[in-house]
Amino acid sequence: MSHPPNIESITVDTLRDRAQAMKAGGFRLVQVSATQLPDHVELVYSFDRESRLTNWRLALPHGQTLPSISAIYGCVVLYENEIHDLFGVKVEGLAVDFGGNFYKTSVKYPFGSTKMPCATGTCAPAAAPAPAAPAK
Repeated sequence: MSHPPNIESITVDTLRDRAQAMKAGGFRLVQVSATQLPDHVELVYSFDRESRLTNWRLALPHGQTLPSISAIYGCVVLYENEIHDLFGVKVEGLAVDFGGNFYKTSVKYPFGSTKMPCATGTCAPAAAPAPAAPAK
């Protein structure tokens, strides 16, 4: 039987306590994803128990530190280091911190902006699209 996913908005200050409650409740961490938006980074944490997903949506304002949940779910160090390296989010209390070297990219924080990345810093403006052919 298929169940619709449960999606709940949470705040940064409740993240650690809620993760501890999920662990105590027998939930496993499935994934953490990040999306850069103009005024914040949106994080989605997904947990599973008995084939039922529970998802948390967390809006992290730019410049705010993300508390690590790696002391609760050890596997999250991979996600948290990735979020740091690709989005420029400072993660506090990582159990294993790669110090910004988890990913080697030509652009520091390639997903840390809503603007098009440019490795050289001299990107030309996007070309205008070609005019559409007249309808016949």
